[in-house]
Amino acid sequence: MAKKGGFGGKMPGGMNMNNLLKQAQKMQADMEKSQAELENKEVEASVGGGAVVVKMNGKKEVTDIEIKPEVVDPDDVEMLQDLVLSAVNQAIREIEEIQKSQMSKYTGGMDLPF
Repeated sequence: MAKKGGFGGKMPGGMNMNNLLKQAQKMQADMEKSQAELENKEVEASVGGGAVVVKMNGKKEVTDIEIKPEVVDPDDVEMLQDLVLSAVNQAIREIEEIQKSQMSKYTGGMDLPF
């Protein structure tokens, strides 16, 4: 009687498909846990020698902005706007670096687009 096609649960090279599936499921669960931890993380970006401080969570939501009164100059609103913008962008970069670092644990350092 002829043997039916397939690999009998084994992939070429002796790897078991069930083990591969379990590893993929564990990796997915670990990534989801890591993402949840990141969402609870908070970074703080300070510019202008502490004149403006922005706090942002892992969802890239600004949670707090502190502005020292001495940088509030009605005649130079643009400077204050620039400081706030700079602090927000710095906080975003910090969150993205944390995300990239966490993802590299799972992607083996490959620079994937997610």
